[in-house]
Amino acid sequence: MDLTNYRKSEAETARISDLISLLPGLGGSVLDVGAREGFISKLLLDHFAMVTALDLSQPDIGHERIRCVKGDVTALEFADGSFDLIFCTEVLEHLPTPLLAKACSELSRVSKDYLLIGVPYKQDIRVGRTTCGSCGKANPPYGHVNSFDEHQLLGLFPGFAVARTSFVGETASRTNSLSCILMDMAGNPYGTYSQEEPCIYCGETLTGPQVRRLWQKVLTKFAYWGTETQNLFASSHPSWIHLLLRRQP
Repeated sequence: MDLTNYRKSEAETARISDLISLLPGLGGSVLDVGAREGFISKLLLDHFAMVTALDLSQPDIGHERIRCVKGDVTALEFADGSFDLIFCTEVLEHLPTPLLAKACSELSRVSKDYLLIGVPYKQDIRVGRTTCGSCGKANPPYGHVNSFDEHQLLGLFPGFAVARTSFVGETASRTNSLSCILMDMAGNPYGTYSQEEPCIYCGETLTGPQVRRLWQKVLTKFAYWGTETQNLFASSHPSWIHLLLRRQP
């Protein structure tokens, strides 16, 4: 994925603008979880005196007020209450489900006051599936293995209450079990193969759809028609949910 162009897209601009609008007026310290290239970490400098940018590989941002740290969200090497705010978006949907509660517990532990959480809202992670050319298994789009609504999300952070909730974007993207099975059999030719996330099963890079046989092309058509027919009766919902959570006394 070309991050530079991605950051400039209308949808991404709206998402980030909404997150920034939810920031509480603290001015102290913030932990940016999943900092990647540091785009958001730099924006946070306008609101906080010190930013800690954390990712699985140590970020290389190069700013005197940004501390770059290699770390795992399921085992944060910080003391309790180390940060005024934990900023965590585009992270929880990627975590293996058995580790999700542990990660959220760690985020809560190192927060002194606030958590700002952003995830896709009610995402149907069957849409855009890919088939790994190495192991042959079907992968969810962009490595998103978890899907959330507001109640599931809040339930991961006991001891915190919602200070503000915001929704961004709109989508009606969804499928059904039959269409999903047919698309898997067809090799998932329309999946998100341009993603940077590897196969969640074998770790190999997803290299694009395989050449389909005639019978697979027929299955693709049936799967497409099934999804399109369903979508005639489907309502849209927001693409993203953002929750500003505050620790309760």
